[in-house]
Amino acid sequence: MRTRTKWFSALAALAAIASAAIASTPAQAIGPDLLPLNVTNNSGRSEAVHLYVLGTDIRNGRLGYVNQAGAFTPWSPGGNPPTPAPDVSIAGPGPGGTATLRVPRFISGRVYMSFGEKLKFFLTPDGLVQPAPWAGGDPNSGILFDWSEFTYNDAGLWLNSSQVDMFAVPHAVTVTGASGATKKTGELKSGGRDAVINGIRNQAGWGGSVMSRSDGTVLRVLAPGKAADVGNFDRNYLDSYITQAWNAYMTKTLTVQPFGDRPDVKYFGGTSGGTMNFRNTAGQQVASFTKPSTANVWGCDGALHAPNDQVVGPIARTLCAALHRSTLGRIDVQPGGGPADFYQGAITNHYSRLVHQNMVDGKAYGFAFDDVQAQESLVHDGDPRSAGIILTPFSGGSTPPPAAVSSIVSDWHGKCIDVPNWNFADGQRLIVWNCTGGTNQKFEFVGGTLRTENNKCVDVAWGSTANGAAVQLATCSGNPAQQFVLSGAGDLVNPQANKCVDIAEWNPNNDAVLHMWDCVGGANQKWHRA
Repeated sequence: MRTRTKWFSALAALAAIASAAIASTPAQAIGPDLLPLNVTNNSGRSEAVHLYVLGTDIRNGRLGYVNQAGAFTPWSPGGNPPTPAPDVSIAGPGPGGTATLRVPRFISGRVYMSFGEKLKFFLTPDGLVQPAPWAGGDPNSGILFDWSEFTYNDAGLWLNSSQVDMFAVPHAVTVTGASGATKKTGELKSGGRDAVINGIRNQAGWGGSVMSRSDGTVLRVLAPGKAADVGNFDRNYLDSYITQAWNAYMTKTLTVQPFGDRPDVKYFGGTSGGTMNFRNTAGQQVASFTKPSTANVWGCDGALHAPNDQVVGPIARTLCAALHRSTLGRIDVQPGGGPADFYQGAITNHYSRLVHQNMVDGKAYGFAFDDVQAQESLVHDGDPRSAGIILTPFSGGSTPPPAAVSSIVSDWHGKCIDVPNWNFADGQRLIVWNCTGGTNQKFEFVGGTLRTENNKCVDVAWGSTANGAAVQLATCSGNPAQQFVLSGAGDLVNPQANKCVDIAEWNPNNDAVLHMWDCVGGANQKWHRA
């Protein structure tokens, strides 16, 4: 945490968004005063689960805890040194079970979940000391635990999983609105936890980020900033890339367009003597940033401190996200590119890369400002009726490595996705055909795209989100229409459309065309790699 008494990172962003929503719209209570939060235990682990709902009453800033019935109680003052907090744990669900909690309106905080052992919290005269297992001597360092973050107020619910500090317990978050529709994010692919852990171990210089206890259980993977703080990772890892990216704008201009809904707002940056200065469209200088250190980038603070304003803060957020994703210096309009363009440098945030790569929808909070370009694992509803946290399996059933060249085979009849007649032209519609092992039936997942061996991307025609949209080939562009995820359940999903690749009209024959359709679980929508 950034201080001993305040919530941080993604949660701070949530609170700012929620406060802005209240300030910009008339206060109108929507959703129940006590929002049901269902915690489901599909983890496959046998240990007892302990839950905690801790947070801040955003009307008065008081820190406290919430019991299972939804009553908020402020903490009593603690001491110096910090004194143990009372046990406010809530019994979690057993294997395969669900426990329902109640979240009161006007609370911004965290839901902690621990396995086997209760967490230790401490109180000071001005607040709560939360678990920090990356810090020496923290009594929670040997406990398997994690948290989700939320804000609930008259503008609705914001709920996210967070990997800003660490990657530990696989879990998804959901919200169900008044219409009955449920949104879900944060779900790992089957075997995704193992893939992240092994990916970090196999990345040169990163293995010290994986933290295990004596019984062999991997407790967590530390984010690079936390691993560096405890001496398990190179404190200067990004320095050479930062210098290269910063100096690139000594001879060219960086354009920052921080607001997606206001493309007319632009700032123009250039580097002089190690400082990057920005001017607005009127030519006035509006912001300056000294070259950040590696630690500044990991924390999105220090030289990249982002105040809650409309100029310096948005520029700082944009710079920090671009440095994490190694697009600064390479893409000169920021935010720029898409998921296929992120983390392409040899020196990059491989931790965030691997976490995103192993999410069903590609979304995660891999660093504090991962919400730039909406890459965060967040669900929001302005009129919620319930929310959920699903503890998902820790291991098993992983699909082949994301970069492996393979055929995409229908579970229904065993035919392969096929580029007809080896015609790799833009606009060529994809079909199914008997599996032959030909290069026109070979694909690989690269940066969230599904590519042919000659580097053409599977694409939803015209970026359509409608049922019946054609599945075709196109030159890879980073467009969301070219993002595909093969889930552990066998659904080949385009997250932008939230629809599945489907064999049209249940046609069992060779030459049957592919299109996008609502995911209904039909056999004509189920695929595997071979």
